[in-house]
Amino acid sequence: MSEINLLNTHPTAKRNYDKRAAEKTPEIIRLAKQFGKDFFDGDRKCGYGGYKYDGRWKAVVERMRQYYNLPSNAAILDVGCGKGFMLHDFKEVMPNCSVAGIDVSEYALEHSMPSVKPFLKVASAEPLPYPDNSFDLVVSINSIHNLPLEACKKSLQEIERVSKGKSYITVDAWRNDLERENLLKWVLTAETYMHVNDWKKLFSNIGFTGDYYWFIAD
Repeated sequence: MSEINLLNTHPTAKRNYDKRAAEKTPEIIRLAKQFGKDFFDGDRKCGYGGYKYDGRWKAVVERMRQYYNLPSNAAILDVGCGKGFMLHDFKEVMPNCSVAGIDVSEYALEHSMPSVKPFLKVASAEPLPYPDNSFDLVVSINSIHNLPLEACKKSLQEIERVSKGKSYITVDAWRNDLERENLLKWVLTAETYMHVNDWKKLFSNIGFTGDYYWFIAD
């Protein structure tokens, strides 16, 4: 279990935390938590503000391939796969790999990349609909923190169960008071977020052995 930023090639958006806080209403939060068109392709105040493929995951995927020394025919699962952009890039970088993805959003899967659409399922992360030790790598980027605490714990145990020992997650967290303040202004859908040290304790307590990093509102 290691803290490592495997997404450091990924472009970071400029975030106006005060603007988000001013715009965030119960109705906006309700719309975002439906994980439908409003969240992915609606107004920015409801979520992504247009979730389109631009190839930015390819460098991340290559980094993961090297870091985890993945075989060319690796089996890879993305928990919270959205429209399948990362899985598409895994297939681009590793044509012989097999991919699978789950997401709670029917909208995202309906509008997913044609190259991976047949391998995606509408499902939540607890339980994952796969047998034990099914995947060479399980990835979950900014997803499982959308579950309440007990369900989030269960999802981590499920990631542990279906992986062969290699997994990577990122979750909402903070390291200081300013980052906490900014995160609370920004979040729309997250149900579980905490100080990085509390996340580490949680990982240890439930037996999660994968690698991890944070979404930090700095």
